[in-house]
Amino acid sequence: MKVLWVKSGGLVPLDTGGKIRSFHILKELARRHPTDLFTFYQQHPEDGHPELERYVHRVFCMPLAIAPANSVGDLAHYARNLFSLQPYSMAKYCRPQVAQRLRQVMLSQEYDVVVCDFFLTGAVIPWDMPQPKVLFTHNVEAQIWQRHYQVSRNPLWRAVAWREYKTIARLERRYLQQADFVLTVSENDREFFARFIGPAKLAAISTGVDVEYFRATPGAEQPNTLVFTGSMDWMPNEDGILHFLDEILPRVRRDIPEVSLWVVGRSPSPRLQKAAGRLPGVKITGRVDDIRPYLQQGAVYVVPLRIGGGTRIKIFEAMAAGKAVVSTTLGAEGLPVTDGQNILLADEPEEFARRVVELLRNEGLRSRMGRAARELVEHNYSWASVTQQFSAVLERVAGASSASSHASHHS
Repeated sequence: MKVLWVKSGGLVPLDTGGKIRSFHILKELARRHPTDLFTFYQQHPEDGHPELERYVHRVFCMPLAIAPANSVGDLAHYARNLFSLQPYSMAKYCRPQVAQRLRQVMLSQEYDVVVCDFFLTGAVIPWDMPQPKVLFTHNVEAQIWQRHYQVSRNPLWRAVAWREYKTIARLERRYLQQADFVLTVSENDREFFARFIGPAKLAAISTGVDVEYFRATPGAEQPNTLVFTGSMDWMPNEDGILHFLDEILPRVRRDIPEVSLWVVGRSPSPRLQKAAGRLPGVKITGRVDDIRPYLQQGAVYVVPLRIGGGTRIKIFEAMAAGKAVVSTTLGAEGLPVTDGQNILLADEPEEFARRVVELLRNEGLRSRMGRAARELVEHNYSWASVTQQFSAVLERVAGASSASSHASHHS
């Protein structure tokens, strides 16, 4: 089975949950089947995409001249896109020259199946070509933007979020229907999409984690230290941390005044840095080469998300590192976790703070939660086992297409 994997926004560096998930599944898949990668992304120095040929059969790279976020060029492009039916998050990358190049690649090679990685990639997929296509969704994108609209208090941002929500909802439904099969990363997302397409062409696969890379480090934990990891230019992460600083951290400090918080991840906004700068003991790192030292020093890992979709790889990474985790219900949405057994869940600020304090004060409870968390991911969620599920779907879709083609030739 020859596979073409198509991904917008690039694949490296591995600085978002989606990239991490895609990279590990793609790498494992390429060990089993000849797999090519076609990816397009904002051009940047020290581009590591050509080096991905170490893992896959062939890499087709298309670096694009895309204006930096919130620059004059970016705002001008956004304004021009207002008159189109495309969401801006899609129009930014999915340009006509990309669609044309992808079509050429698919005409020049014989692929048994094409993976459209992320809904936003769908705008360049030649849906009219005969190769069977599997849409790999990491979230319900429309739902994320709907939640942005619901929680935002800024009128301009609400208008932006409303436009993205409505344009994405329309296209998300179209690509679901055009794909031969749809993969989700949680049962919640699968059930959501089942409103629009038949359950026979839908399946959920687990999120995985590199259980060798992430491990507990005895003795590294610092008392009364909280940690959060994630791409800080992903709006649900920024919203969650700002909410934590405003509503939850002050409540924790009523009981433990000396508590500190590390926020680890790329591209923190000036707004977040300013908010953190007003508070003692809050450290914003920006991009780091290795999140493990920060994970290991944390006594408690927090996930105060109010917006999102899909599943949070960050939680599995913290669990693999043997950390006790406190999350909102939405933050842990779609993950096979059990409140009170391998994670603590809380949605109201007062309850979230209470559970954080409970863990910080009780080393025995922290250790028990951390061990249970590690056992859960170690036994069930390695990338090899996740890719086995993924590969089985591709083989089934490619096989069905081949059988159908064969039957039509002999009818």
